[in-house]
Amino acid sequence: MSKKRKKQIIRIILFTGTIISMFFVPWLLVKAWILPLPDTVQEELDEAISHGFDGMIVYIDQTGKPPQYYAAGWHNRELKIPAKPHALFKIASISKLYDAVAVTKLVSNGRLSLDKTIADYLPELVGRIENADKITLRLLIQHRSGIPNFTDAPNFWAAPTESYEESLALILDKPANFEPGENYEYCNTNYLLINKIMDDALGYSNFQFIQEEILTPLNLNNTFGSLSEVNMDNVMSGYHVGYPNDLKADEHGMLATAEDVGTFLRALNKGTLFEQGEQEIYSSIYEYEHSGWVPGYQSFAKYYKDIDAVVVEFYNTTDSKLYNWNLSEIINSRIVKILRKKNSS
Repeated sequence: MSKKRKKQIIRIILFTGTIISMFFVPWLLVKAWILPLPDTVQEELDEAISHGFDGMIVYIDQTGKPPQYYAAGWHNRELKIPAKPHALFKIASISKLYDAVAVTKLVSNGRLSLDKTIADYLPELVGRIENADKITLRLLIQHRSGIPNFTDAPNFWAAPTESYEESLALILDKPANFEPGENYEYCNTNYLLINKIMDDALGYSNFQFIQEEILTPLNLNNTFGSLSEVNMDNVMSGYHVGYPNDLKADEHGMLATAEDVGTFLRALNKGTLFEQGEQEIYSSIYEYEHSGWVPGYQSFAKYYKDIDAVVVEFYNTTDSKLYNWNLSEIINSRIVKILRKKNSS
């Protein structure tokens, strides 16, 4: 074995070591990393299923080539329905990209200000959220507020909250994790508050604004705000290791096809969904790629500039130790290696 290959193996073991017991060597992760790279993306998906994922969807949009749609495993394990490349999927925190674009447009048209604070927009939270008078909209978007994360509450995912009020109650009167702007910590509470601020500024649901300003102009007809808007047969089932039931019926916000996410992501990265001056605002506050996780569903959306390709990956199997998350990131990297190899041949 070459020194280079040994270093690769060591890196992956160290990478996963923080969440894997020191007495357990993650051999499947090592195996997934060092297996010979297959010739096709479909072969990589089939290999991923053999590693333990129930189902997987991949969409690839590469300039100069027709869109590519892939699926493997199960759309519904119990009914033995094969995975469908155009199925709806819970995109979880990928939705933050849409939120950030919506904020950008509201800032651009003067309905919101990045420099106004929680105290300005939600005065009822003064004294209930520490530093409410210092935490600006900009800091909320950038995850630099210091507010505790409501989804970190004990046993949150066993019985998730169902409303803004219930979610907010989990962090009210809690001490800040750090002073505003002094650190970075990914926090779902930030976007809970952002959505409330947008709703109040608009006088209606911010998802309606997203529909009007982002989805409709891009012809994204397979992106939805909640399960109540969709045919449940079109939603890919979700599974969590150690939990016997399908998690499809649990409400966790936005759903979309991989193709719709990919179309949005290309427009985001190319700037075609922005009006004059908006892209400068967006670039100053948020990122151009994202991933998402809720029980049963993990998703990734990224643009690769060197091959001018958008790649979206959906996996419908999760676990509490994020072992499957690490495995999926290895598979994602291998998919891109296949694309790069094809480009260079």
